[in-house]
Amino acid sequence: MKRVGIMTSGGDCSGLNAVIASAVKAGAPLGYEFIGFEKGWEGILSPMIYRPLTPNDVRGISFLGGTILRTVNRGRFGAKAGAGDQRRIPQEILEEAKRNLASVGIEALIVIGGDGSLSGALQLSQLGVNIVGVPKTIDNDLHATDRTFGYSTACQIVVDALDRIHTTASSHNRVIFVETMGRHAGWIALRSGLAGGADAILLPEFPFKAQDFVEFLRMRQDTVGSSVVVVAEGAKVDDRLATRDGYKSQEVLLGGISSRLMHAVECLAPDEFDMRGTVLGHVQRGGTPNAADRMLAKAYGVEAINAVDRKEFGRMVCYSVKGMCTVPIEAAVGQLKLVTSDNVEYRTARQLGVFVH
Repeated sequence: MKRVGIMTSGGDCSGLNAVIASAVKAGAPLGYEFIGFEKGWEGILSPMIYRPLTPNDVRGISFLGGTILRTVNRGRFGAKAGAGDQRRIPQEILEEAKRNLASVGIEALIVIGGDGSLSGALQLSQLGVNIVGVPKTIDNDLHATDRTFGYSTACQIVVDALDRIHTTASSHNRVIFVETMGRHAGWIALRSGLAGGADAILLPEFPFKAQDFVEFLRMRQDTVGSSVVVVAEGAKVDDRLATRDGYKSQEVLLGGISSRLMHAVECLAPDEFDMRGTVLGHVQRGGTPNAADRMLAKAYGVEAINAVDRKEFGRMVCYSVKGMCTVPIEAAVGQLKLVTSDNVEYRTARQLGVFVH
């Protein structure tokens, strides 16, 4: 038997279990056996945490949210420092991971993770470990792939919330802010905001002036009487981020943009608007994947073991309208896929009169 390792790293998202199950089910007939490393890279480092994965072990997990292997988004193997910025993992940590993988007979490792996880995988690959990457992020911001699993489900959760928020906003003539995930890229906010009929969509890629936003709200107040605003957590008001203090992290932790924005509006227009805020937070990550994400995750899992079988190591599986393929991992990390003004959703929103910045 040829032994393949599988691990999930970084934030959880809907569809992870479908990738794991599909890789195992497609690989078993090809003569592979699988070891699942738990808690991301920490499960590969000492003391190792792993378990066998057979087709029986992964039966019936594809519809489950989260990951049966558990995951962490920090630790000794952290390779992400910010918006596309990377840091070198200490050589002794890389060497330890390589030794540990060899000690349990791992001939190839499937790494399911985002920009930071795959940046670490690239460094381990450069040390001679056979690695195939699978892109995982609800933000859909990984370069070199058209779509990531978990993104569709996250957008649907936001749309479901917006459907309910609209009725409350119109009933009370309120301005209601719905805060979504999206540190550096506003794909979730843009797609869900457009689909959910938001009146304003505020994105990290397009800083805006609070005074311009107030004028838009005044126009809405005079003509419609209410507004629903979707704002990504990384949106910048007057070129400033809303950050949280007191947390130990390699990245600046975001949160509170909706509260900061309401405060800015109140300062510029005292008592003009009845405002409320809803932070969806990790609701967007959890729960069962929708049909689109289940299908996509299964395709990623099958293509990952096919890439192992073809010995296409040091590469990441990617999706396009033409089908599944692989690209070098270095082509996918180090830069993020961001919303631009020529994006079809952005152009559509602008033409529909949405305040999109």
